[in-house]
Amino acid sequence: VQLQAFGGGLVQPGQSLRLSCTASGSVFSIIAMGWYRQAPGKQRDLVARISSGGSTNYADSVKGRFTISRGNAKNTVYLQMNSLKPEDTAVYYCNADLEKLNGVKVYDYWGQGTLVTVSS
Repeated sequence: VQLQAFGGGLVQPGQSLRLSCTASGSVFSIIAMGWYRQAPGKQRDLVARISSGGSTNYADSVKGRFTISRGNAKNTVYLQMNSLKPEDTAVYYCNADLEKLNGVKVYDYWGQGTLVTVSS
């Protein structure tokens, strides 16, 4: 199983970015997927998460600015980030709870990070 994240980059304050993450390999189903972020010298924190049923939760700091959604294939998750602020600068990590083809459920599966830098 692989979680591949894309979309990071350098943007100015107030601009937007969209991150995507796709789970591939021996994935039978996605239980939940989400994004976490880790700024230099800080712990990794939840940004947004979406369940297989479509329910979402967000960190207070991103509510109203970020939107998490799923692709049609259900194994892809997007994070639309609007009105970006310098404090959003961090490495963003994709995370998934999933069921593999062999029936084994895996929780807290991590992808590689993608760097988002918000700076003028």
